[in-house]
Amino acid sequence: MKKRKYFGTDGVRGLANKFPMTPDIALKLGAAAGRHFRNDQKQHRVVIGKDTRRSSYMFENALTAGFTSTGVDVYLLGPVPTPAVGVLTRSMRADVGVMISASHNSYLDNGIKFFGPDGFKLSDKVELQIEELLDGEIEYAAPENIGMAKRIDDALGRYMEFAKSAFPRRKLLDGLKVVVDCANGAAYKAAPIVLWELGAEVISIGVNPNGYNINESCGSTHPERAAKAVLEHGADVGICLDGDADRIILIDDKGKIADGDQLMGLIASQWSSKGQLAKNTLVATVMSNMGLERYLNSLGIDLLRTNVGDRYVVEAMRKSGYNLGGEQSGHIVMTDYATTGDGLMAALQFLNALVESKLSSSELIKVFDPMPQLLKNVKLNNSDSLDNLKVQESIKAGEHAFGDLGRLLIRKSGTEPLLRVMGECEDPILLESVVGNIVETVNALN
Repeated sequence: MKKRKYFGTDGVRGLANKFPMTPDIALKLGAAAGRHFRNDQKQHRVVIGKDTRRSSYMFENALTAGFTSTGVDVYLLGPVPTPAVGVLTRSMRADVGVMISASHNSYLDNGIKFFGPDGFKLSDKVELQIEELLDGEIEYAAPENIGMAKRIDDALGRYMEFAKSAFPRRKLLDGLKVVVDCANGAAYKAAPIVLWELGAEVISIGVNPNGYNINESCGSTHPERAAKAVLEHGADVGICLDGDADRIILIDDKGKIADGDQLMGLIASQWSSKGQLAKNTLVATVMSNMGLERYLNSLGIDLLRTNVGDRYVVEAMRKSGYNLGGEQSGHIVMTDYATTGDGLMAALQFLNALVESKLSSSELIKVFDPMPQLLKNVKLNNSDSLDNLKVQESIKAGEHAFGDLGRLLIRKSGTEPLLRVMGECEDPILLESVVGNIVETVNALN
């Protein structure tokens, strides 16, 4: 397949006002996507959501201009979680959905994700077709066919009611005290309201976005603040979302952090015992801990691994009919409920299990002992560093040192100029040595 110029592993992403995240490219991207999906004379529509970072307003306007210029009507959802865009694209019969967000990154970054009419993220093939249109001459609509733009006032309410469908009817969270950290992001309104309406006592943090503080020392990438709040308030559990609320990290009642692997392991085991886990298989990425795989196998559950990126998890799920998947970072995809990762809906699955089990969250969430894992990010000043002979020799030496005790995974980030060096090993001292040697070798080339 031809190499993509603009799209990465999760849409188009980068520093705001730097290639490829500039308003002129966003405008052309909207026009190209509009032209791709507007393939006849019927009325066509796009729904556009955004997170709370300052530049999202700029890109919302640019995309609106692009889509309307090709005759597509634009329905603006305002600040909503990424999964809300997937839901509303389908329920509002839109031809395409767009989420403006850089997920867990700082406010300096932004991104543009596309959803097809079925509510799922676009395939690599479709993204490449849009790129080809973007780099060519785009055919604009005749003056009488220019699209219109309209704000949808009840978008958030629609999503909140949908999110509550992941929690059993006539069951409540009465008596539970829950800390929720919304990362000053897209779920800053939705998550606390949903939890409160279901009966929980809610302590909300990260709910005062100002355009600059999204993900800043809060949310799923910085759960320490929520862990402190859980202990201070004597809460039963803490829920940490990221900037666009498509991922979750849990905090137990003792203030300990549980990642996506633990939550996937819990949901998979419970669904399997109830006969709800399709083909008795969980789909995860190559980053998921080997401890998870061993735990699932002990229960007779298969683990299917994919490349990094929730879109690849979803593609594998749809291809083979699986209904549960996700990433260690906290993307939990439950296709019985949603078309993409949904942190709030995953939280409701855990809270339901907490109510049913009558256990504490610390007793419930740790379902396996993880194998020691170390991930280090190395800045890449030279994109060819991974192909360097010294780097390759360092990787081979590390693999030989691990033998059957662990594994190495070396990959380039799809969203940042970073090389991700991940190792797992039963011997933590050997793990630190092997990963450190590879990182030093790459740094010496920069």
